[in-house]
Amino acid sequence: MFSVLLSLYIKEQSSHLKQSLDSLLAQSQLPDEIVLVKDGPLTLELDAVVSDYATRYRSLKVVTLPKNQGLGRALNEGLKYCSYDLVARMDTDDIAKPNRFEKQLEIFKNHPEIDIVSSWIDEFQGDTNHILSIRKLPEYHKKIYQFAKKRSPINHPAVMFRKSSVLAAGGYKHFPLFEDYYLWVRMLINGAKFYNIQESLLYFRSSSEMFKRRGGINYALIELKFERELLRIKFIDKSIFIKNILIRFISRLIPNKLRTIIYKHLLR
Repeated sequence: MFSVLLSLYIKEQSSHLKQSLDSLLAQSQLPDEIVLVKDGPLTLELDAVVSDYATRYRSLKVVTLPKNQGLGRALNEGLKYCSYDLVARMDTDDIAKPNRFEKQLEIFKNHPEIDIVSSWIDEFQGDTNHILSIRKLPEYHKKIYQFAKKRSPINHPAVMFRKSSVLAAGGYKHFPLFEDYYLWVRMLINGAKFYNIQESLLYFRSSSEMFKRRGGINYALIELKFERELLRIKFIDKSIFIKNILIRFISRLIPNKLRTIIYKHLLR
């Protein structure tokens, strides 16, 4: 038995939320509960969608936060309401493929030593027929551990994990832009075992704005702070720290069109 955890905030589009929820409710292995955290006040359209689905589907559990807390804090609050140890994450604008949960549960069933399972994701724009790129990740724990020293080793919207292992590592921390990456690192340090299914199990909604948001001096400075934290907790050494900073500062400060090309063709 497992839960699905989502966080919803005011800037989401109601049509995207419907697609996301419908994909959860059309799974070959249906979730036993869906915990949706309303992270602060929503639009009337979003509230109407949430109310409609909560009325029609008893498995949908709604958690309301009076003020926007940010992703990390909202997910931590949602975890408190997840009834089962296995928890799948999902973003409210992404679309799960029909056999996503079935394939992830099979890994947990056959490999009880595994704490966290994700997969590749198809990054699309507009509709799922327009795939821009596929974010592929290493399969086995040893390579995942090494990959994590340079980039996030897990596709967060496609992850399923053991709640107990997440809490043992301290849960999500409020670290803007890097809440999930920071959690994976602390779980790795804590001895959690990782696995990535070598196929895409989710459509990830992308846009030109996404690549634009990943640029600029402010993003670069936040990233510098994060890399310094990885150095502080001794997940990376000074040589990797310097290499990461050089590469990342360049990628954040180049023109958006060039950064888009790098993400689509070199990092995917």
